[in-house]
Amino acid sequence: MRKSISVLGSTGSVGMQTLDVVRANGDIRVVSLAAGQNVERMTAQVREFKPRIACMWNEDAANELKARVADLDTRVVCGMDGLIEAATEKSADTVVTAVVGMIGLRPTFAAIDAGKDIALANKETIVTAGPLIMARAKEKGVRILPVDSEHSAIFQCLNGEDGKKISRILLTASGGPFRGMTRDQMENITVAQALHHPNWAMGHKITIDSSTMVNKGLEAIEARWLFGVEMDQIEVVVQPESIIHSMVEFADGSIIAQLGVTDMRLPIHYALSYPERVPFDCGRLDFKKLGTLHFEAPDPENFRGLKLAYEAGRTAGTMTTVFNAANEWAVGRFLKGNLRYLEIVDVIEDAMRAHRVKENPSLETILETEKETYAYIESRW
Repeated sequence: MRKSISVLGSTGSVGMQTLDVVRANGDIRVVSLAAGQNVERMTAQVREFKPRIACMWNEDAANELKARVADLDTRVVCGMDGLIEAATEKSADTVVTAVVGMIGLRPTFAAIDAGKDIALANKETIVTAGPLIMARAKEKGVRILPVDSEHSAIFQCLNGEDGKKISRILLTASGGPFRGMTRDQMENITVAQALHHPNWAMGHKITIDSSTMVNKGLEAIEARWLFGVEMDQIEVVVQPESIIHSMVEFADGSIIAQLGVTDMRLPIHYALSYPERVPFDCGRLDFKKLGTLHFEAPDPENFRGLKLAYEAGRTAGTMTTVFNAANEWAVGRFLKGNLRYLEIVDVIEDAMRAHRVKENPSLETILETEKETYAYIESRW
């Protein structure tokens, strides 16, 4: 297996873990990197991997990076044009989309059009434009390889199976740091408390989403489009140990589960080595020490973000964009200390109630809906 990859979001949590996988596997070459503003980290990555292209979202950051790596052959670009250039680098065969948010839409489409397989970690792309992405990938003959642990698990459970025989997808959730708490108990949650996930080491935005269970709602919508099922075929099951990463129940009642250690590098490695099973040292489960696995139903009343996600997923059209955009806005404000924890979901619900759905939206309509959602929320909050 010899692969050349582009990593979009290389200085974030998933991006850095992707580069860990590269270090452990001599058959993977990094040909382009893209990040936001972390020049220090990007400089180290460029010097280590010597990609053809390095993109910084911010122009000042790009200029600083250019000065720091002027002795190398790496070409430094910036902005959306640079991000698309990194995503379509001719020598790449796979693009790891690990950027956070809807910023990933245009480069993902561009990479698909350029014939690149997509190692998908940017769930917002599928949440907001799932039908468009899946149709374009089929048209161009490229593979969408899930990197999220849950979707990787489902993908693995479906290997060799007929996807039309799916009865249910059992999407597992840890329950986050506030599992079992009521809204009253979560009234004064701080940023520091919400960033303390019990099982996973992730970026700030996804960690907050996990605490509200909005992340599980986003994953349910993503699973709908990735695996061609209806929202009501996706059932969220709380599995606090995060050992079972998800399960699929088939028409005959048989259930196949994928289990593994809580290490994001495992699904990343699987996506980059697919369809092979390549040895990888990320720890092994010891069932004798593990002892017991627990299962619970989610609490959609105290974690209303999950219920709203299902509503958005069933409605589809532009409603999933509103759900996602409102959450991005609210989480950003919460992380800056300008919004209370419980108000995150209040913002989402407010935006959804005000929205008039457009069915079968184009990419332009989706991006316009995002802008309209931000404008509406800014006028209200």
